[in-house]
Order: sequence, then structure tokens, then C-alpha cells
Amino acid sequence: MSKNVLYMRVSTADQNIRHQRQQAEAAGYRFNDEDVIADDGVSGVSTPLKDREGGRRLFDILRSGDVLVVRWVDRLGRNYRDVTDTIREFMRKGVIIKTIINGMTFDGATKDATQEAIRDTLIAFMAAMAQAQAEATKEAQKAGIEAAKAIPAKYRGRRPDYTRADFETVTAAVARGEGPSAIAKLTGLQRQTVIRMRDNPANVEQTLANWRM
Repeated sequence: MSKNVLYMRVSTADQNIRHQRQQAEAAGYRFNDEDVIADDGVSGVSTPLKDREGGRRLFDILRSGDVLVVRWVDRLGRNYRDVTDTIREFMRKGVIIKTIINGMTFDGATKDATQEAIRDTLIAFMAAMAQAQAEATKEAQKAGIEAAKAIPAKYRGRRPDYTRADFETVTAAVARGEGPSAIAKLTGLQRQTVIRMRDNPANVEQTLANWRM
């Protein structure tokens, strides 16, 4: 009997495993507790899925017909080659991959050459975007942390009520054409916060940097 399996990954204390499950359930997915798998404090850039404890379990339990649910492909990894190889391996096993953000489905069942080409191009694009976002975030964090060292705590302003993970989620959703209301519902953020992130990303980045987030 096929099943839904939720995979979650967080790399920092500011990210939240529980929030990712809430997002999946809000999108209509239901899981048995034993089919919810998480890797906590693991980098998607430097640690391939097969080298993570939860990732290894995925490869062990997923069978043909099962549905692997992730917030977005960046939960599988932030390295282009790792992400594309992973998705293709799962599809060869008959596993269907679904993303919560933007509701994407990757299924290896199609035999139509045109549909395969479209699917594979989309996988490559999303994997490349995940790596590019990781690299851009790393550089921004490095620059921001250096600048923040010179700012006394009293001048940093109010601590933001969102995390860098929230900002990345909003940025990715905006890039794919999602509207503020849909993004707010998906992330649990206020609609005005989403609009601020969309319209003034530099200011949001600076606020996160000021608080070394």
C-alpha cells in the first residue's frame, strides 16, 4: 500500500521542523508519525541527502507508488548535482515527489518524450535555483555579519518576527509568481510582512544581518 512520506531539513536554530509539517498538513497532506522524517542542523550545501541520517532512511523506506513530500526541492539539497541525481533516482524507483511551495509534482511514470523533456528541464531549473539561492545567501550573510559587528545592539531596531528561512521561502515563492495572500497562508506570516519582503528585500536582508540571522 502506497503512503505519503514527509521529509524536512533545517540547518539553523532559526528554522523550524514543526513549521514545515504544519505547512504540509495545511496543504492537505496527511502522514503517519513514522513516515515523517527530519534532519536537524544539517547543511543542504555540503551534506548530500544520502549522507544524512534521515536521508538514508528515505532511500530505505520509499517504494514504488509512495509520495515524497517536501517544502521545496531545497530541502533535498542545495547542490545542483545532488538534487537532480536524487530526484531522478527516486523517480526510477517509482516514487512521486511533490513540493508544498507551488504544488509541483515530479513523476517518472510518463513515457511521452516531450513531457519528459519539460519535467527534466524544470527539475534542472529548480535545482539550479536552490544552489544559486544558497550561494547568494551565504555571501549576504558573510557581508551582513561583518557589518553587524560594528552596530551596537540598541541600534539594531526591533528583532524581526520572521527568520531567514521565512525570507528564503517568500523569495522563492515570489520568483515563481505566487501572490502575497497565498504566500502568507503558506508561511504563516502576515500579508504585510510578505509584501515588505517582496518590495524591500534589501531592507529585510539588512535587518536579518543586523541581528546576525
